Amino acid sequence: VANLWLVYSKPVPANGRELWTLFLQCSCITVVIGGLFYNWMFASLEYPWHLSVAMAISFSLLLLLTLFLVHPARCVFTMIMPTLGTKQGRKLLLSTCIMIVVVNVIPNIISNIKTILQVIKCICKNSSDSLLNSTALLGTASWEFGDAIQETGHAINIYQPMNGHFQFSSLKNSSLIYQQMHLAGEKIGRDFLAAEVLVKDSVRIGNKLVAGFSMLYLCFESTWYLKNYLTNFRFDNFYITKKLERLAVERKAAHLLVSPPRNLVRPTGMKLSREEVVVCLVQAMLLTVALMLMLVVVAMDHFAFSVADTAERKAAQFSVVPVTLSIKYRVSAGVPSLSLHGDPAACQIIGGELPLKEFKKSYHHYLTFSSAHCRISPPTPPDPSVLLVIGLLFCILYATVFLGTYAHRLCRKIAGSFFESWEEKRALYLYKKLCRKHKEG
Repeated sequence: VANLWLVYSKPVPANGRELWTLFLQCSCITVVIGGLFYNWMFASLEYPWHLSVAMAISFSLLLLLTLFLVHPARCVFTMIMPTLGTKQGRKLLLSTCIMIVVVNVIPNIISNIKTILQVIKCICKNSSDSLLNSTALLGTASWEFGDAIQETGHAINIYQPMNGHFQFSSLKNSSLIYQQMHLAGEKIGRDFLAAEVLVKDSVRIGNKLVAGFSMLYLCFESTWYLKNYLTNFRFDNFYITKKLERLAVERKAAHLLVSPPRNLVRPTGMKLSREEVVVCLVQAMLLTVALMLMLVVVAMDHFAFSVADTAERKAAQFSVVPVTLSIKYRVSAGVPSLSLHGDPAACQIIGGELPLKEFKKSYHHYLTFSSAHCRISPPTPPDPSVLLVIGLLFCILYATVFLGTYAHRLCRKIAGSFFESWEEKRALYLYKKLCRKHKEG
């Protein structure tokens, strides 16, 4: 493995054997990266398969030529691998989490909301049907009441109306109400479908843009690191490397590294500097905010399912509401007391009240709110695997927060192995800096 890495990190192969070894190494790398690139474009970014194949082949050929012919590009590409464990890798994993939520959770929320609307539509339709049917009951009651009034008029024989029936009119044609309800339901359904398509398309396009930007920035960050490594001795130069230890031993100054300054760390050690700890904590807080937002969406999914399930069960259990119309009508005639004025001996007619007609009747009707003929799609329960996958991905994300520091150190080690002469100059610069501080102290 050491020999293969030596051939891979050399600026120029020493002989034909090393040249073929380098070509085989680059070929194996490009085959693996090309397969991953195809799967990323087709499965994650949802590009057509033929476009994904063409892009993967073109990218693999270009990568093969670049790795085989350009030594600094080989170093930049190698540093991209550990850089995936830093913030750019976290961006890609966050993009994956967002796509999982959008593809699996949001459509489920919309489906359960549709179920709730179907229950409301069913209740409105059945209650309006039952209410319209109750108008026939009112018509029957009014007609019978009119008959009673006619009979009372004949019995009194003082005033006879031409027609004692009430003129009661109701909406006989209920198709207009059904049509309006159907149009309203279709409009709501179209609005929800348009919103669902808009959300999916927006997130899909946004995910593609974020993914493309993340990959470009990943390459830019590795290039920027290598540029600063090769041009600035102070850049990322606070590690106690083997070259620095050997240089201190050769110049009989090993005491400088016995109690080094606090800002110096060993690249292979677990110790984190104060700046590295602060950066890790800030990144962990940002990840927690993103996790809370995703958990809110998942909780909305569970809440929508709970409401839809309860609405469907309660709608089927709605009891019939009895409605009773009672009419009580009583007619009586009063006779006043009469006497002959001026004649006290005259006889008197004692007044009184004579009942002529009494009407009392009750009419019964039942209002229904649900029916077995309603087309209600069953509520869709949340997928528990989605929460499991999101939890696992966020565990990886939280791990990369702290592993990113060691990945950054690995980038420096890769750059040092590709440019050994420059690494010796950087070690010499750090050694002189320690010597100056030791003399000043």
